[in-house]
Amino acid sequence: MDLGAFSISLAVKDIEASRKFYQKLGFEAFGGDASQNWLILKNGDHVIGLFQGMFEKNTLTFNPGWDNNASELDTYTDVRELQRHLKDQGVELISEADESTSGPASFIAEDPDGNPILVDQHI
Repeated sequence: MDLGAFSISLAVKDIEASRKFYQKLGFEAFGGDASQNWLILKNGDHVIGLFQGMFEKNTLTFNPGWDNNASELDTYTDVRELQRHLKDQGVELISEADESTSGPASFIAEDPDGNPILVDQHI
């Protein structure tokens, strides 16, 4: 099962303070908009999303259809197929993608410790 590019989405209190901190660890802005309270930072293949006021908890994030540079892949497993597979395995979902649609969609699951897992397809 190919989940796509992986990143951690951090629920931060102060996006600018967090950006400065992660900059000291070698992360640089890769995308997002600080004025909208979200930034994507990158250090090599490592990606961190900073989200102020958008998430309650830090969240594991997978992006089907993207590589680690947010470039579209030629082939990938659609988010709805991933959702069906997990549901068939008995995984309960917090939110679901509309299976009657195509293109961008997302769903959220939680691991046994309550950590949110966002599968977010942008294409």
